[in-house]
Amino acid sequence: MARIAAASLDITHLDRLALGNTYLHYLDPRAKVLVTAVFIISVVSFGKYQVSALVPFVLFPALMMAQGNIPFSVILRKALFVLPFAMAIGIFNPILDRDVLLKLGTLEISAGWISCASIVVRSLLTVAAAIALVAVTGFPSVCWALERFGMPRTFAMQLLFLYRYLFVLVEEGRNASRARELRSVGKGGMGMATFGSLVGHLLLRTWERAERIHMAMLARGFTGEFHARREFRFAGKDWLFLLGWSALFIIMRYWNVSRIFGHLVTGIFQ
Repeated sequence: MARIAAASLDITHLDRLALGNTYLHYLDPRAKVLVTAVFIISVVSFGKYQVSALVPFVLFPALMMAQGNIPFSVILRKALFVLPFAMAIGIFNPILDRDVLLKLGTLEISAGWISCASIVVRSLLTVAAAIALVAVTGFPSVCWALERFGMPRTFAMQLLFLYRYLFVLVEEGRNASRARELRSVGKGGMGMATFGSLVGHLLLRTWERAERIHMAMLARGFTGEFHARREFRFAGKDWLFLLGWSALFIIMRYWNVSRIFGHLVTGIFQ
């Protein structure tokens, strides 16, 4: 039950962070969505053996956290959540690709290990950027921006309802878990036999709760139209944010900044 409660607080924490008052929070969501899209495209377009070139891209999520007053632990916890999936994708690379690509003294590093590291780094960077986007924008505003870019309104609303449905699911799961623990005090749980029934009841209760919420929305005049939390207008600061970061990502994509910086440093001390 503690894990479910922690998950609920973790989800709602992003919504509270999106209510901040930094300049990032007041930027047009369309600018932030476009910058994050350029960032993700730039990161995932690197070759499978490129790792050092990805290091400068840490600058974007790091500055988003610093300037948006986002706790580092929030991004780290959620980014590490995808680490097992990234490792599962690249774990067989060292076995299938054994050609030596890098030597550090007597240590030989195969191409498989480098490609595995590249997958992990790219996964962490893209997830961190996406979470930072939601933390300084709010998921409703992200959906609003996607709709303004041409996404069908129905699909945008479905995304928003899916996000909101998670809160309902977590709350019902927390109540069901608490009831299960209260009915099995001193018995060490009720075993896996009740797990299937518990999941089925959780789905039905969540479905009924969602229907009641929808009826309440209709009673309050909901017509399927999207409304953002704030009124946004694309201004000069939004263009500066968009063009500045996009230009930097393109530069870091086509020039290995880490290698250039390394050559400069070694040239100074030689």
